[in-house]
Amino acid sequence: MMKRIVLALVATAALASPLRAQDALVTTKTLSPEVAQDCARAALAECRKRGFQVAVAVVDRAGIAQVMLRDRFAGAHTPTTATGKAWTAASFRTSTTDLSNISQPGMMQAGLRNLPGAVIIGGGLAIDAGGAMVGAIGVSGAPGGDADEACARAGIEAIRDKLDF
Repeated sequence: MMKRIVLALVATAALASPLRAQDALVTTKTLSPEVAQDCARAALAECRKRGFQVAVAVVDRAGIAQVMLRDRFAGAHTPTTATGKAWTAASFRTSTTDLSNISQPGMMQAGLRNLPGAVIIGGGLAIDAGGAMVGAIGVSGAPGGDADEACARAGIEAIRDKLDF
């Protein structure tokens, strides 16, 4: 009887060990540099079509910059702002417009506006694929966050067929 118990414990331990090793590692997906660049170029093209000179930044899922494009007459502040919007969208996994709406002065989430590096102005969107966030895009320089966001959305739509896996 004791042999069976020991054998059962050894078998259980042997089967459980690979499960623990697998749990120690996490697999993630992120945009390739080529797809990130396609996204940024499409957003820039959409803003140009609308007559706006902007900067566009695409970050990976951790908020690290992959691509930054600045149109020739976009303001000097736009690259930093676009990157900040993309970082904020990636960090919070939502649009910067939604964050702006829930963090107005006097609201419970108003403190979000004071977080270092957070740019809570419309124009930043998370990029989702296969049920996971794979990056984010930020646009700055159009007259208003809604116009920035429309260009960002056009960038995402331009790569949508590459993201559906």
